[in-house]
Amino acid sequence: MARVLFFEKPGCIGNGEQKRLLRAAGHQLEVRSLLAEPWSAEELRRYFGTLPVSDWFNRTAPGVKSGTVVPERLSETEALRLMLADPLLVRRPLMRVGEERRAGFDPAGVDAWIGLTPAALGRDLEICPSTGGEPCDETPA
Repeated sequence: MARVLFFEKPGCIGNGEQKRLLRAAGHQLEVRSLLAEPWSAEELRRYFGTLPVSDWFNRTAPGVKSGTVVPERLSETEALRLMLADPLLVRRPLMRVGEERRAGFDPAGVDAWIGLTPAALGRDLEICPSTGGEPCDETPA
């Protein structure tokens, strides 16, 4: 069992399912709003580890969907500046266990990291279940 600091978009159905699966695996969650957290560029950067900049982004964020923000064209500095101005751009959830931080919810990766129940594996838990797999409405809750 791990104690997980879990940053979510409040009201997000996908984040709700992710939290349910973590709790079912016996993990304790401290849940915070990704949108309300007073992020610094340094702290936010720590959650992305070795991921390429383009994988830092929530692909259903309005700026990304509209083409206003093109993650593949951004430097780390530009990406962090945009994310600090608009936290909806950040790939969710952000999770921290001890000193290790992660962005996104890949079930196999989370299972290898802290453990999940078998029912969670093999599912895409970064899409919005309320829309049948279509992107969520990413307006702030």
